[in-house]
Amino acid sequence: MTVEQVESWSGGIAGLRARFAGRFGRSEPRDRALDYMTGLLAPLERKNGWTLAEQVGQLRPDGVQRLLNHSEWDEDAVRDDARDFVVETIGAKDGVLIGDDTGFLKKGVRSAGVQRQYSGTAGRTENCQIGTFLAYASAKGRALIDRELYVPKSWTDDRDRCRAAGIDDTVPFATKIEHLKWMLQRAIDARVPFAWATADEAYGQVKHFRVRLEERQIAYVLATKVNDTVLTTNGRGTRVDELIAALPKQAWKRISAGAGAHGQRIYHWARVAIRPSWQGGYGHWVLARRSLADPTEIAYYVCYGPITSQLKDLVKTAGTRWQVEECFQTAKGECGLDHYQVRLYRAWYRHITLAMAVLAYLTAVRAAEAVKGAAEMTSTT
Repeated sequence: MTVEQVESWSGGIAGLRARFAGRFGRSEPRDRALDYMTGLLAPLERKNGWTLAEQVGQLRPDGVQRLLNHSEWDEDAVRDDARDFVVETIGAKDGVLIGDDTGFLKKGVRSAGVQRQYSGTAGRTENCQIGTFLAYASAKGRALIDRELYVPKSWTDDRDRCRAAGIDDTVPFATKIEHLKWMLQRAIDARVPFAWATADEAYGQVKHFRVRLEERQIAYVLATKVNDTVLTTNGRGTRVDELIAALPKQAWKRISAGAGAHGQRIYHWARVAIRPSWQGGYGHWVLARRSLADPTEIAYYVCYGPITSQLKDLVKTAGTRWQVEECFQTAKGECGLDHYQVRLYRAWYRHITLAMAVLAYLTAVRAAEAVKGAAEMTSTT
């Protein structure tokens, strides 16, 4: 990202900020939010209170800290405005909602929700916070549209510690699965257009989560563990790997799961119908992805969707899941998602929300550039 790009985007950021200007009680935090978002776009090595303050000509980070910790504004309403902006710019009826979590490495023990816990980002147990996110993806782009901070039981069982970090007594312990349920429901209530939902096996292996989605007729392709069990068409409980192992050779099809960093992601795919009965025009399948280079390397998915769904529809959705990782990479690398230095619960939500809004803006810019590039290519042919 160049300085020239940042300067050219500052006007657009101001336009996005104007959409949620009414969420701020006073002009000072409203203006400070614009400075903050502009700073998050700047080509800075670290985007913390000090560097963001210096970026906008302030000698100290007091104003930035006040914006996140004490100013009067509604971060959930801003989240909703940013989500609506995403829908307006890249929304499509065949969009996909993607749930996932990511870690934020921290020092000390006072930041809300911090503890030694497994972080997929680090690939090991670290002292960190965990955020659960909902991403939206379509052919036009992808962006983060919702977020929740995971507060472990070690915190909710110690209300004095919670209060010191700004966690209200009404905040309950909630698993990441519960977070994803909340965020999906908010997307549904907001009429976000989508056709499928997907997530990795940490979510997909949880049967009550799958039941919840089916109760709301949310079509899904969820990764699951190799020893997960499902009901076959004859009502017998069977491991997914055993079910797939019994398929004939001709059941496997060579299909691309979409473009990746190194070209098309091509695998062998197969599916098999499950459940004794299908209702409401929806069916159930187990889907498997097999490596071309190593046939013993197989990943498994449980699927629920319209009975007209074809194998390629399930494969496309499974392949879309990786776009949430690309959202995290862009949001951390270009929007400062993980650069914050806040301890309070609400301040975490405020920083994350503004970083998500900046990511939404970048997504819109890139979607517009793609359309412009396609139009120019067409005009020259």
